[in-house]
Amino acid sequence: AEVRGSSLAPAFLCGVCLFSLSLHGFSPGTSVSSHIPKNMHGSHQQSSFSRWQWNMPSAVGKSLRAAAVLSVAVLSFLVCLLLGSVRRLGSGHGDLDEELASLRSALSHQLAQRHQEILPLLPPGRDKEPFSTWDSNLWAELTRGSSSNGTPLGCGALRDMQPLEVLGSGYTKLVVKVTLAGGEPVALKMVNEHGIDMGKCVEGFKDPHGCRQLVSYKLSKEVVLLHRLRHPNIIKLRGHCAGDEGGRVTVILEQGDPLQMLHLLQSPWEDRFRVCLDLVRLLHFLSRSPLGSVALLDFQPRQFVMVSGELKLTDLDDASAADTPCGRHADCSLQFPHRNFTLTCSARGVCEGLNEKMNIYNAYRYFFTYLLPHQAPPGLTHLVARIMNVTGELKANINETLDAFEHILHLYQSGLHLDKLPSSVLRATTSGNTDYHCWPSYSQQGCVLSVHSAREAAHICNSHSQCTSFTLTGQKTWTGQSSLPLTFIYLNIWPLVYVKHSTAG
Repeated sequence: AEVRGSSLAPAFLCGVCLFSLSLHGFSPGTSVSSHIPKNMHGSHQQSSFSRWQWNMPSAVGKSLRAAAVLSVAVLSFLVCLLLGSVRRLGSGHGDLDEELASLRSALSHQLAQRHQEILPLLPPGRDKEPFSTWDSNLWAELTRGSSSNGTPLGCGALRDMQPLEVLGSGYTKLVVKVTLAGGEPVALKMVNEHGIDMGKCVEGFKDPHGCRQLVSYKLSKEVVLLHRLRHPNIIKLRGHCAGDEGGRVTVILEQGDPLQMLHLLQSPWEDRFRVCLDLVRLLHFLSRSPLGSVALLDFQPRQFVMVSGELKLTDLDDASAADTPCGRHADCSLQFPHRNFTLTCSARGVCEGLNEKMNIYNAYRYFFTYLLPHQAPPGLTHLVARIMNVTGELKANINETLDAFEHILHLYQSGLHLDKLPSSVLRATTSGNTDYHCWPSYSQQGCVLSVHSAREAAHICNSHSQCTSFTLTGQKTWTGQSSLPLTFIYLNIWPLVYVKHSTAG
């Protein structure tokens, strides 16, 4: 018989064999004398006592023989089982070592790939020989001069820091707001030890040390990009802290507040226009950066922060300066959830302007659609509508788009968009009317808007049925750097300088 499919088969067969040998010639109910060769008997004549001894049929004798045979069989089975377990244990250790070696090789291959992705991003003239992710000389070179005060921050700056709050966490990174010992607020980026990327890596490779290095390559890439791509609308790199070679890297950035789209939707048009203008200026820079045309592959509002009213890109690890190769126009397809576009395959065999066009359309669908058209000044609505049309259909490049935004800004700052406003009656007076609320407003305590002049203020007050008067203040908005700064108007707040003309009087 052959026993298959069980790790107990050797022990089973061993036990059966020994059991059979033990029983050979001693089956119950058979006289022992029948198994003794005749020449061993002196005579066929035996005494009555001998015949009784050898042919004893008592139940006690049978039980003893059976017990002895069973004990031998069980003991043999256990011995064989033990030997089989020892053999399997030795074999299991060998299989485990082989599996771990294979996983280490696969992880090393992944690390080498990430390493190769960073090499093309290094500054010109940099020796492209392989370097360690934790090479302090490389990090010092990358961060030199990138701090706002010219002195990059290091690990020493993080001593005695005060953690304030977690600003965000994702698959790869954790962002924490802290205050340094000198009182300066900064943002720290580090590997999210409990993130999805780290969890999947450890589950797959069984190597927390190597996985931390692998995940940290995104931070390494981001530091290189922040060094190479410096622009007012990109977050400033303040420094870094690379601890031991266990992958514990911390990137130190200027402090910003997460972009809140819901808050922006409730803000005055001027602030929403500023966000869109900052974004277009950023995309114009990325289209002709030191690395070439850069595409933001993960283009989402969560990748941006606000710093003193300015929009800034804070997540660069998914940026790519690679050209898309092509052999025909059909290879240059841009696919979005509700629109597809086909671009031109150039004579060089790359898709012409694909990175730039990808950025423009993402800006249109994530920002322009929600922030630009609503509550735009009447004198600018036709220009805003044109921007929405050409960006939504990808009919304009980034140069033309930036020119259109700058033209609107010029008209808005200079007040030229108010040329066709009707005249309004202005006279000094006072009123006992109470304040009222309007949307959008710079204040929750009343209707506070921004205007270019008293003439525009009078026009706005005429268009509000609840407005009876307004006053001008000396406060300025972000566009107030022009020769004709915009000012706030407070509707129905004394001292009043304008009362709406009554047709009944």
